[in-house]
Amino acid sequence: MQVKSTSQFLRVRVIAARLDVSVATIYRAIESGKLPAVRVGSGRGALRVPAGAVDAYVASCQSSGGDAA
Repeated sequence: MQVKSTSQFLRVRVIAARLDVSVATIYRAIESGKLPAVRVGSGRGALRVPAGAVDAYVASCQSSGGDAA
């Protein structure tokens, strides 16, 4: 089955590198519900974050003084 989507999904480590923060910071944002993510694969799976959600998360960090994580 092929899934067509206009949304790009990013890995946690890629987001952390782009934002110059630790991977743990991104996982905390995901666990707190401030950054939505989907689990892909079997078992524990891999977390992927929609690119648009990263933009929204950064905007929320800017509007809240940087304490969104």
